[in-house]
Amino acid sequence: MPGPDARVVEIRVAGLVGTTGEALLDATAAVDVAGDGIGQFTRPADRLRRPAPGPVLPALGRTVPRIIEGYLWSRMTSGGVAKATWALLFPFSLANVAHWMLPPVPERGFGRVLAAVCRSLLRIASLALTMLLVSQVAVISLDLIAAQCLAPNTGCLDWAPSWTRESSALRLTAGVLPLLVLIFLLHLISSTNWAVAQSKPITAEGEPLPGDDLRTSPDTPLLRCLHTLSALACVALLPLGGPLRPPSDAFGAVLWGVAVGLIVLGLVLVAVLDVRVLTRAIGRWTQRLVLGLGLVLVIAVVVRVRELPQVLPGTQGVVEVIGGGLLAVVVLFALLLIPAALLARPAWNTLPRRLRPWVGGWASAPALALAGLLGGGFGAGVAIAARELLGDDDLVLPRGYTLLTMVWGVGIVVAAVLAVVGFAGAVPRRRRKRGVPKVVDMLQDKPEDCEEAAAAWARSAWERRRLHQLVLSTVLVMSAATLALLTVRVGDLPLPTWLDPLSALGVFALGALAAGLLRVVYTAATSPERSRHLGALADLVCFWPRAAHPTVPPCYALKVVPELAARTRLHLEEPNTRVVLAGYNLGGLLAVVTAARLMRELPEADRARVGVLTAGSPLQWGYQRAFPAVLPHQGLARLFGQLDGRWRGLSRGTDTFGGGVTTWRHEVKDDKLHGVGYLPDGTVGPLAPAECGTSGAVVLGGDHWLPDPLRAPSPGHRWAPGVCRHADYLADPEWDRAVACAAGLELPGKPMRPAAEQFPLFGDLPPVERPRFRADLRHSPN
Repeated sequence: MPGPDARVVEIRVAGLVGTTGEALLDATAAVDVAGDGIGQFTRPADRLRRPAPGPVLPALGRTVPRIIEGYLWSRMTSGGVAKATWALLFPFSLANVAHWMLPPVPERGFGRVLAAVCRSLLRIASLALTMLLVSQVAVISLDLIAAQCLAPNTGCLDWAPSWTRESSALRLTAGVLPLLVLIFLLHLISSTNWAVAQSKPITAEGEPLPGDDLRTSPDTPLLRCLHTLSALACVALLPLGGPLRPPSDAFGAVLWGVAVGLIVLGLVLVAVLDVRVLTRAIGRWTQRLVLGLGLVLVIAVVVRVRELPQVLPGTQGVVEVIGGGLLAVVVLFALLLIPAALLARPAWNTLPRRLRPWVGGWASAPALALAGLLGGGFGAGVAIAARELLGDDDLVLPRGYTLLTMVWGVGIVVAAVLAVVGFAGAVPRRRRKRGVPKVVDMLQDKPEDCEEAAAAWARSAWERRRLHQLVLSTVLVMSAATLALLTVRVGDLPLPTWLDPLSALGVFALGALAAGLLRVVYTAATSPERSRHLGALADLVCFWPRAAHPTVPPCYALKVVPELAARTRLHLEEPNTRVVLAGYNLGGLLAVVTAARLMRELPEADRARVGVLTAGSPLQWGYQRAFPAVLPHQGLARLFGQLDGRWRGLSRGTDTFGGGVTTWRHEVKDDKLHGVGYLPDGTVGPLAPAECGTSGAVVLGGDHWLPDPLRAPSPGHRWAPGVCRHADYLADPEWDRAVACAAGLELPGKPMRPAAEQFPLFGDLPPVERPRFRADLRHSPN
């Protein structure tokens, strides 16, 4: 029981896009108190910029001292030129995210073999994405500029000196050097990791908890070497005639054979990367030797070429072979993922539909397809934009780019139609059909607020349930269009004329995509405070460690979670301190994973002084369904039980991005909100009817449903008028009550009194009666 000297340390974890210390702490000034400058612990500051105590916490029938700290991690995903260029790696990051979206791996049997094959195909597709990027950049630097634009007697780039056009070796060198710089930068990015202080290895013993699998693959150095080697081999193949046209001379044929052999070697080793006996034999020096061979190969190709043709014959073949191979791997992966998802179905077929994984655990396939479409589309868009900037319509691009423009034209049309049908039709229809939900009447006390809140509830509920289906439908239609147009290309059939408008629309869309993304990168590099939309993209994909693709930004979760755990252990060294990890938005996911780590590391006595608060978290409707192997339903229920119910979630029905995290199947009966959710004993079952607080919040299980708009100004809290949706959770007075519940100082619906008032002679109770009292309190229905 908490004593009279109890205090609460509330560690707030920043969420999506990052924020300032002042906004995170809801203070006028903030000062750092710990951290290395990349991960920062901050506190409110007084006028002399000294750490100041936070506002007291109403609990136990009195006020409890509270210290508020904030953890900022936005510098890991935004700010500076280097981090801004990470946006260009989004297709790689999406392929890496697809690895974490795979269904859980069975312990034994055919399902385990099937899971290994799916992971191998993911790594092969990721390698193809790397080769596709390098080849598409080579289309611009080596073919479009060096071979075509700088050829003698052309009017393209007329400001270039004449001596640059006379030497084929010089033109070829000028086209190859940017590719070598790009490959070096990709290799450098894949070698970057965040320094973590006070990190301890995770010992995942016993039943699984959320985030147990969040670790970088030990095969990442070898995977990085294979990606770099394959990229160098692709650069060497372009001047040699491509993979389908070996040179006629002996020296060129040998170089061509070595380049093709290195690519085949990379594909084979990537596929069998799970066989540790083979991969351990390739050490650091062997990797360096192989990379040196790849670099020597490129130099030898440059030295061999005597005359650079007007159009490189290998460009068309390299791009089309890589693109066709990537498409074949994606189709095979999607087919094999169907039985893998069906074998994993018993793990979630008893759950309600709103908690089951997206597309039955098959969501990894559309994610990989979208990565391929974005990778190919962005390369085509940049090439088309480059040709327009060069101002020469006679410059030749691969024919496959025309097919990509048509595919993206189809995608734009489908996405626009679905968006109009959904937002202009389905949302208003849902609003008229359901009227004002009963739960909104429970939360709001003014008729005008009920109408405004009901409209926001209808829109947010539809978006949470349908947006992923809209994206899935668009990706599937684009994938089908890609297969159809590829058949036309292989058969060398004429394209129908009615596809010309779609091609024009696709050209505009891809050009806008390339220009917009490059503008975002420039803006983020020059003005980091204006890069919030780029930061949101980076925050989503950089959460996951390197697995399928090594050339992705370093995972910030591998740094944030250990540092939050270390800071919590530091505060728990004082026996009168209770720590609440309060995460907003994506910070809630970080807080949950940190709590799971602490439940494994802390002794049992210290676990009772740790609590979790999530606000506006996408954990249940988004992350739990998209990543069923990393955030299993049973693991989340087990964590709720280990926290003994000290996991509180602030939710709004008007919040599209956030939602309930511990309850579901909500229903209003007899003016009471009922539902099913996690129980303090680690199981799942029906919950006691919800309790209504003084601020108007409805507390059901671990979820606190907040009125939006706020009912009235509250003493000691700032006022936030109107429908807040995903913002201003700190303005609601229910935040303080949820912190007290997470700290174990208050039970929802029944405020606790100090222990001395309840049991004046508590110290004289027989030892056998103490655990009985604590057990009764823990499992109280209130």
